[in-house]
Amino acid sequence: MSEESGGFLERGRFGELFDRLLRRGYRTVAPVVREGTILYADVTGPEDLPRGLHDLQAPGSYRLEEGPPDRCFAWANGPQALKPLLFAPRETLWESRRNPDGSLFFTSAEPSSSPLAVIGVRACDLSALALQDRHFGKGPFPDPAYALRRRDLFLVAVDCSHPADTCFCVSTGDGPDARTAFDLALGEIDTGFLVRPGSEKGRDLLRELALASPDRAVEEALKTQSEQARACQTRRLPSQNLRDDLAARLDHPHWDTLAARCLSCGNCTSVCPTCFCFSEREEPALDGHSSRHLREWDSCFTAGHSYIHPAPLRATTGFRYRQWLTHKLAYWHDQYGRSGCVGCGRCLSWCPVGIDFTEDVPVLLGPPDGN
Repeated sequence: MSEESGGFLERGRFGELFDRLLRRGYRTVAPVVREGTILYADVTGPEDLPRGLHDLQAPGSYRLEEGPPDRCFAWANGPQALKPLLFAPRETLWESRRNPDGSLFFTSAEPSSSPLAVIGVRACDLSALALQDRHFGKGPFPDPAYALRRRDLFLVAVDCSHPADTCFCVSTGDGPDARTAFDLALGEIDTGFLVRPGSEKGRDLLRELALASPDRAVEEALKTQSEQARACQTRRLPSQNLRDDLAARLDHPHWDTLAARCLSCGNCTSVCPTCFCFSEREEPALDGHSSRHLREWDSCFTAGHSYIHPAPLRATTGFRYRQWLTHKLAYWHDQYGRSGCVGCGRCLSWCPVGIDFTEDVPVLLGPPDGN
């Protein structure tokens, strides 16, 4: 098999991929088990991965259980995507200091970054990354810290073989197989990994791995696995473009039903891989001579997010939930040419009251009387 198309890496040699990345100076992070869930953390080899585990997810529920014993990636996702690695949950934008004469001196925070390799990225999160790139990395005023981290990123994707019950990436067109925006991609079977490159950086690293040409059995196994991953997804959105339908139903009574359940906790926006709301505040030093201006993750579910003197524009949970859902599924089409949902299902699993908007959207699209 040519270096353009990749080759097969036996499971016993999987550690070579980690070794090559570490030798090239990459800080390498991958999924690990922490406090009963799967999160990204620093790793040194495949022994750190959640081998033999599977995630059991449902609206308002997440737990790990035993899975295929030889698999490292037989699970769908945890609460964390790529977002916190690029769009920092909390960072300094600038600092101010009071001079002896009482005047203020301002200095911009200089962003810093180092090469970072992420192993185990799912197709839905690659689609989410493309949206984050559009928001933070392009336009007349790209975010310098985001751009720097993005430049230093090496992505090793993994095709999703075991979607959770909450996944619906097939209906949004974002999975389960990785297709673009990765440096290397892995298709996992019991005996190892089919490795394929997606960038020149990936091809360059691939030359250092001793890959075998995959036989037909490997290719057939991966094809069957992908078909099964697609077929097992029972949740879906009725369309990839709900802009006009939702915009015409802003007064549907089902919004009140959703508002009665929603806690305005913001869990859904925290785990969503595409949400980008933030707030800014000052953090003065105790001596009163200096201050830091911080940017922190925020949520459209908080009252302060829509505050314009003298009151918030969206004072109720109902208005906030409607803002979140219609922005995500409708008005993103005006901004980015597609929905802001990539079908990862995290907002279902991590909602404490188990709201499943794949069930609610069809109701909202129906007549007000429900008939």
